[in-house]
Amino acid sequence: MAAGALTASLSVVAHAAAGGGLPSGSTVAVLAVLSATLGTLVATIRDTADVKILVAVLAVGQLLCHAVLGAAGHSHSTGGAASLGLMVTGHALAIAFGAMLIAMGGHLCAAMSRMLRAASAPPRHPVAAPSTVLAGSADQPRHSALILAASVSHRGPPVSLAP
Repeated sequence: MAAGALTASLSVVAHAAAGGGLPSGSTVAVLAVLSATLGTLVATIRDTADVKILVAVLAVGQLLCHAVLGAAGHSHSTGGAASLGLMVTGHALAIAFGAMLIAMGGHLCAAMSRMLRAASAPPRHPVAAPSTVLAGSADQPRHSALILAASVSHRGPPVSLAP
């Protein structure tokens, strides 16, 4: 959204500085829609941290805003070639500077998000293995030993008397 807001505000300020005055209500509404559209476009592009892409989007936005302000009655006929060159230079510098600022802001937000995510993550402690307690000896035999003893037959051949 920074790209859209920068485009519209830069156009309005440049328009007023060139002697065109502040735009009226309907022109402001069209600039707001254009600003929101550019901001949404930049938000959907994957590589918007790339300065070249931001420069292209901001340049197209400046041209569109200039066309909207021109349709509202802003003309450049009084200044001549010198003011036209100054205007183009000013727009180019503002586009380059704005693209760098937006890209740096995106990198800063990404770094801050990573830092906050790492700082607010729950600590990862290893899960302790459950401790088992073994009884050394007992005065009673184990239940399994009793079942085994009961299942073994004690019957055998008859005992004979030995001579």
